[in-house]
Amino acid sequence: MISGSFEYHRPSTLDEAVGLLNQHGDDARVVAGGHSLIPMMKLRLANLDHLVDLQSIDSLRGVTEDGGNLVIGAMTTQNELIGNAVLAAKCPILAETSLQIADPQVRYCGTIGGNVANGDPGNDMPAVMQALDAVYLAQGPNGAREIAARDFYEGIFFTALEDNEIITAVRIPTPQGGHGHAYEKQKRKTGDYATAAAAVVLSLSGGNCTAASIALTNVGDTPLYATDASAALIGTAVDQGAVDNAVALAEGITNPAADTRGPVEFRTKIAGVMVRRAIARALSRAR
Repeated sequence: MISGSFEYHRPSTLDEAVGLLNQHGDDARVVAGGHSLIPMMKLRLANLDHLVDLQSIDSLRGVTEDGGNLVIGAMTTQNELIGNAVLAAKCPILAETSLQIADPQVRYCGTIGGNVANGDPGNDMPAVMQALDAVYLAQGPNGAREIAARDFYEGIFFTALEDNEIITAVRIPTPQGGHGHAYEKQKRKTGDYATAAAAVVLSLSGGNCTAASIALTNVGDTPLYATDASAALIGTAVDQGAVDNAVALAEGITNPAADTRGPVEFRTKIAGVMVRRAIARALSRAR
């Protein structure tokens, strides 16, 4: 299908983009890579009078280190995440996850800001951001604010971002050196959304787990941060009993829909399998 008619804007500054959103209100949306919004416009599920393209705002691109944090501009593409030397050395789960998003054509255009911002529970980066305890930096007509990734997702395509705000960057506390990480994803075919996926980040000291984060993709109305499952690993040697407990607790918070990826029971079981595999791989890396 072909989208309805709209007015196209390509601002060169963030202030100009925010001003356009504030001026046109609900009739305007921003577009980054376009892989979520444009298909919805073509299907007439999103009817807009104004499209604000962020491609010309150079300040929204790039990866920097700021004290103990990594700051990633919202318009940084998934392909750029894969090739970034700083992230490869200090936060390799981002490249690992990016390589599992769709296909190379999408990754050359798709952005980290677009992936985390629209509230799609099937997107891969939101769960990873929750596992990394990331913060989203947002800019609106009333200034800048910060929103924790674990507080950002409120429902399907519904987030804490206001209609006239733009996510400008993602800030991630630099993971501890020697940490273990993994993003395990089961999908029907290359390029598909996950049947279920799990992100795990953990650290060890003296053979015991000192920090752990587990988050899940596409098994609920939002990405799910598994608070109790994460806590179940801390203080343990991440032995069989601890892992079994964490997997059961993670499965317990899922609420997937029955769809072409499988019935509810199957998708819940796959979520547990992905958690178990992610813990094993993260543990191996931490050791």
